[in-house]
Amino acid sequence: MGDVINLKRFKKRAARQQSAKQAELNRVRFGRSKSERDLDERRINHANDVLDQHRIDGEDAP
Repeated sequence: MGDVINLKRFKKRAARQQSAKQAELNRVRFGRSKSERDLDERRINHANDVLDQHRIDGEDAP
């Protein structure tokens, strides 16, 4: 006779393994540290400020 396998444990183990694989993919795909996100946000804000400084307003605007 073969070994008895608890199907509930087997399903839970399989689900955990699948979840771990998905988590690893998400870390590679979306993983950025908070400092990297803050740096990108500061760069975007700076670029928008520079663009606004070069805006022509008033009577000379086309």
